[in-house]
Amino acid sequence: MLARVANNLFWMGRYIERSEHLARYLNVNYFSSLDAPTELSQSRQFVLRSIMYMANNEIVDKDIKLKEEDVLYNVGLNPENQYSIIYSFSCAHENAKSSRDLISTELFESLNRINHSIKGYSPEAFVKNGLYDFTSMITQFTSELRSKIQGTLLHDEIHAIIMLGVYLERALQLTRIINSKCSDYSAEEKLYKNKADTNHQWSTLLKCVASYDMMRRFYKKTPTKITTLEFLILNSECPRSIINCLNQIDKNISILAKTQKITKDSPVFLIGKLKAEFEYKLIDEIDDNIESFISNLITKLVTIGEKLEENYFKISDHSSKTKPVAQEQ
Repeated sequence: MLARVANNLFWMGRYIERSEHLARYLNVNYFSSLDAPTELSQSRQFVLRSIMYMANNEIVDKDIKLKEEDVLYNVGLNPENQYSIIYSFSCAHENAKSSRDLISTELFESLNRINHSIKGYSPEAFVKNGLYDFTSMITQFTSELRSKIQGTLLHDEIHAIIMLGVYLERALQLTRIINSKCSDYSAEEKLYKNKADTNHQWSTLLKCVASYDMMRRFYKKTPTKITTLEFLILNSECPRSIINCLNQIDKNISILAKTQKITKDSPVFLIGKLKAEFEYKLIDEIDDNIESFISNLITKLVTIGEKLEENYFKISDHSSKTKPVAQEQ
């Protein structure tokens, strides 16, 4: 397989996963504010800042008043913004086109149909009353695409490359969402002495990553900061936890690295080392310095992504037109 084609498959998987997390965060974070228990979390400016922080790692000054229509359009349907949903899906489609011969007809036709549906969505309708419908449509579409990947492709190297992209992006987006909601929680905690008033942020976080019901069944109690972070970071039985993502990345990289010599800076070594660290992590260690933990984890995941491309998908700069930069700063 050409490195260029492998790179396209890798980024197709990443962009599909990115689209879902952006859509789900936009949907849940926006609508959960309507019945939030505190005045701050109900504030539209507070919600818009949270959305911008998650989508583009952008900290908006409190003195700047954000325009709701502009934020929603930029995150949802602005094709010029690298952090928008439509940009991510368009890149997934372009990468699929470039590797058309290696993916199934069912997968490509679904991607093609979905891309045309999204391109035809009215920006005016979206920012006025179409936010819920659009974001729900995206989460349904990405679920359909993952089903096509699992059910219509041989589980060989091609499948492993796509799933490497999916799980690496899932780990990155989950980390960014945790970071954003921890920031929201800290802002509320400074204003409200009763922590029960701010615990709704953990329910919102779980819903943003489609893990609320799983967590409630596992702990059988209302989410708190400790139980939520423990579940989303260290619970290997949760399909959307960080440690599960690392396990899946390790599983799929082993398919590609059967004959590769393992060195200390190889992606196989870095993934195995990070996975081993998480197997012996304690939630108390993470909670004591969550900001540092998140920063270090993002750095390590970005490094693994770069090493994967360097070792397996290295291509010339001019042939990587759909590769993103904004999300991995």
